[in-house]
Amino acid sequence: MQCTPPYRTFNTSRYRCSNCKQMIENNLAMEQRRPPEYIIEVFADPSSVKDVVRGILHTIFFHRFFPSIRPKSRDILDLTLPFVDDVELETLIDQRTATLVRQLDTSSDQGARNTGVRGLMAVQFFEKKRRKAWGFMKGEEEVCWEQWTLDVTLATPRTESERAKVRKAMEAMLLKAAMKIVTTVNREKDHIPPITTSEANPFPYQIVINPKDNSWGARMGIF
Repeated sequence: MQCTPPYRTFNTSRYRCSNCKQMIENNLAMEQRRPPEYIIEVFADPSSVKDVVRGILHTIFFHRFFPSIRPKSRDILDLTLPFVDDVELETLIDQRTATLVRQLDTSSDQGARNTGVRGLMAVQFFEKKRRKAWGFMKGEEEVCWEQWTLDVTLATPRTESERAKVRKAMEAMLLKAAMKIVTTVNREKDHIPPITTSEANPFPYQIVINPKDNSWGARMGIF
């Protein structure tokens, strides 16, 4: 039977096709569980942007990386930030940061210096769930439960006076970003899924450059 849903209605009880009804209900449920997104405004000059972005990423993961780690720290600008001593994670952070910096440099070379060069980076945390398809279990899916978005602006000071102002602004920005992360993780806890696995890292993660609007959704495969 061909499904002919009524025009512009979300009353799924009026759908005669059970498959279409299930699809609509799934889509509505996905919208309702859209994960929280926390936006961090980042401001840095070309000589500091890599260290600043890496420092913010490590600060996020320090509070969201559940495997056992030894606390470490690194100095960035005039601030001491936590550092996650994990080779795999550090490699991923370095790779994604390098990609973002190359993108920012390319945009600068293309003449965007006067208007400011910007880029986005997202850190996404996932929980593993059993996938359901029309009432049957169909393997695993990973559903995002939290996203941190770094909105990065590259500053290009031209004089010593401008460089001094940018340096001061970067230090204030980095402190504000670190405080926002600490305040958020201490306040926002109810959405963290329960740990249901004995794996060292119960929550897979990914770092995305210029994420799409729907990149928070479920994805297949294990990171």
